Amino acid sequence: MSTQPKTIGVLTSGGDSPGMNACIRAITRTAVFRDLCVVGYRFGYVGLIAGDSVALNARSVSNIIQRGGTILGSSRCKEFETVEGREKAADVLRRSKVDALLVIGGEGSLNGAREFAVQWDGQIIGIPGTIDNNLGGTDWTIGFFTALETALDSIDKIRDTAEAFDRIFLVEVMGRLAGDIALGVGIAGGAEEILIPEAPDDIETVARRVLEAKRRGKLSYIIVVAEGFCKGGAMEVARRLSEITSLSCTSCVLGHTQRGGSPVAPDRILGTHLGIHAVEAAIDGATGVMVGEVNGAVTLTRFEDLAGRRRVLDPAYWQKLNVILRS
Repeated sequence: MSTQPKTIGVLTSGGDSPGMNACIRAITRTAVFRDLCVVGYRFGYVGLIAGDSVALNARSVSNIIQRGGTILGSSRCKEFETVEGREKAADVLRRSKVDALLVIGGEGSLNGAREFAVQWDGQIIGIPGTIDNNLGGTDWTIGFFTALETALDSIDKIRDTAEAFDRIFLVEVMGRLAGDIALGVGIAGGAEEILIPEAPDDIETVARRVLEAKRRGKLSYIIVVAEGFCKGGAMEVARRLSEITSLSCTSCVLGHTQRGGSPVAPDRILGTHLGIHAVEAAIDGATGVMVGEVNGAVTLTRFEDLAGRRRVLDPAYWQKLNVILRS
């Protein structure tokens, strides 16, 4: 196959994230400018297996950069996890004469792309789209900044109620096994505690800090809990803290509101940058890589080097942060 593709396929897979539409727009317009055809597959790998596609052009992606979600739709596809499912997808691409497939998604979606690269002889390039910001090979993932702003807005409102009722609030944010959203929103929201999977903390110690703060006269106490911190999340932490301290502890799970909404400027810009560079990488013949951004520079990381690789919390940074949180 020529290293110069003629037709590019694109899909969004897994959890949706604000900024995916900006990326689809950038991919389409860059490809059209370079005289390439673009095919969008609806509902991720499900649509790829079924051959459910739509032709994309510069006009069809107009007025979408400000929209949340993804115009192509998304899903999680069990069939694509099988050899037979991936072979069906490969047949669809061969029949459609698609030369390069761009996959926008998170860890599971890019793992699927890595497996697919073994069965399909075309180019495949991943683009990190997930609010979790849990992928190696990039400083930021598309959707992370909007999720932060959404969660922060809620926490600012909860703070008002916490002070009015002299109550402890535990706010659970998304992120699966990564604490990036909890860490970011906890810092920006002035939380008193941030509980994340990367820095385990026992509830008894947290309870002692809560009681000490109350003795100092603190009216409100906000604890941000990453969903992967413990089984049961914020509700379980609230229950145990109430038992230990005899104080009123209220849990609030923000849930999927963090995945929705109009993307903030950084996600629109990141989605645009990565979409442009993904097309350029395909034109240059790249395959089996994820396009990322590290220290402001575009990078290409091989799928093999991404397997099991996640962002790591700097222990020194965490120690310094705790001085601010608990002073």
